[in-house]
Amino acid sequence: MMPRAMRLFALRGAITVDENDREAILAATTELMRELLDRNALTPDDVVNCIFTMTADLDAEFPAVAARAIGFERVPLLCVREIDVPGAMARVIRVLMQYHADAAHEPRHVYLREARALRTDLESAQ
Repeated sequence: MMPRAMRLFALRGAITVDENDREAILAATTELMRELLDRNALTPDDVVNCIFTMTADLDAEFPAVAARAIGFERVPLLCVREIDVPGAMARVIRVLMQYHADAAHEPRHVYLREARALRTDLESAQ
């Protein structure tokens, strides 16, 4: 039997946080990351890297702390500040995840809580 063709994919996801609190940031990041893995039938071993961004009003903890706690210990993670655009949605954690999957895989992006409004064009992300 021939091996399946694999390729590199990228997923986007976002979630809002009720307050700038360490536990709220960790819980929201955990929820987002688990949903990305579940909807895409992935494990942390499939993931190449993740880039997290947070809006300027969130600084109580790094999202990477939550990711590491759920199995991303060997995945390169980076946390950066989101561009502070006037009028943009507040208290948002975003992630860009690169991963390997079967070439026939269909990525399912994930936007949760108020962040759903960021990508209403992606019905599969809701």
